[in-house]
Amino acid sequence: MNIKRKMFFKMLFYSLIRRRSRIIIALLSIIVGATILSGLVTIYTDVPRQMSSEFRNYGANVILSPNSEEFILDNEIDEALKTIPSNSVEGYTPYRYENTMVNNMPVTMAGINFKSIEKTSPYWSINGRKPESDGEVLIGKKVANTFEFKVGSKMTLKTKEKEVTSEIETLITEDDFTYEVDGIKYVDRELELDIVGILETGGTEEEYIYLSYNDVTYITFSNRGYDLVELSISGTSDKLKSYVDSINNSSTNINAKLVKRVTESESSVLTKLQSLVFIVTVVVLVLTMICVATTMTAVIAERRKEIGLRKTLGASNKDIAKEFMFEGLVLGTIGGIFGSILGYVFALVISLNVFSSAITFRPLLVPITIIAAIAVSAISCLIPVRTAVKVEPAIVLKGE
Repeated sequence: MNIKRKMFFKMLFYSLIRRRSRIIIALLSIIVGATILSGLVTIYTDVPRQMSSEFRNYGANVILSPNSEEFILDNEIDEALKTIPSNSVEGYTPYRYENTMVNNMPVTMAGINFKSIEKTSPYWSINGRKPESDGEVLIGKKVANTFEFKVGSKMTLKTKEKEVTSEIETLITEDDFTYEVDGIKYVDRELELDIVGILETGGTEEEYIYLSYNDVTYITFSNRGYDLVELSISGTSDKLKSYVDSINNSSTNINAKLVKRVTESESSVLTKLQSLVFIVTVVVLVLTMICVATTMTAVIAERRKEIGLRKTLGASNKDIAKEFMFEGLVLGTIGGIFGSILGYVFALVISLNVFSSAITFRPLLVPITIIAAIAVSAISCLIPVRTAVKVEPAIVLKGE
């Protein structure tokens, strides 16, 4: 290291030490700005994942319905799911709807998988519990009120006037009631179920009763496909649209569509939140620039005589500007390093309090934060440096 460079760093060091109170203020401003920048950018980039996870609590966001055929089959569901990354599929629930009779009144029953319903309809509020085996039923609140059923009661389903075909003939047991009308043979079948839960959602779900696929197959003498399939998929609105297009392009019998009340709400909230984060970040950076620029201006005002003396001894405007700009770069680097660390802690605290989950650490944001802090510090020093290079030695040294 030559003498000139050694002297430059020595002067820089003592300059920072002698005016440490003002330098600390400038440094703290940069650290605060870098912390908020790093934290908000971390939140900004992680918000889509967090929001997607939160909106899964509002139910399925994609619906599959039959297109050309009457029902959807298991193999068709498997083919549709292959077009979606497996780690994006939170869960899916096929529904089979049938009409039945309860106390001689028509009721709609739905055959579902009660294990998968936790992923596609986590908002369901159940008084009691979900069915865990065949012979158990979950009923909607409106059905319970209509028939005055309670948890622990028994419900008898009845299939009335089922015409006997050659296929059904083989399924008839001695417990079934068969009869003929105008030469046509019919069969009635009853199924007694234990009511283990009452469903409350505030929606149309309260008008149905829910039982296992096996029980629906037994009471209807039919093991057909499904009427619709609910999918819960994680991802942004654009990704969901691409998944829907992939399913529609790969299958001729399945029509996939988005649940707009979920996806549009998610997209709207996400856009507004990201806009807010962007605006706050810009405001904080501007305020940081103002604070650093004000502090550096005060530092230069204190050092006017020193600057005048250095110019008298032969220092050029370039040398003066280089020293002050280098001070700003040092402050920006230190502030950026501390800010990137504190920014992650800041983002983690917000994520735990708002979303109740940890946030993903992104190493790439560390150099980005440092570069941004250096840039902010450098820009903040431009006006004070211009003031420094305009110092007239003769005027300053005369005390004017």
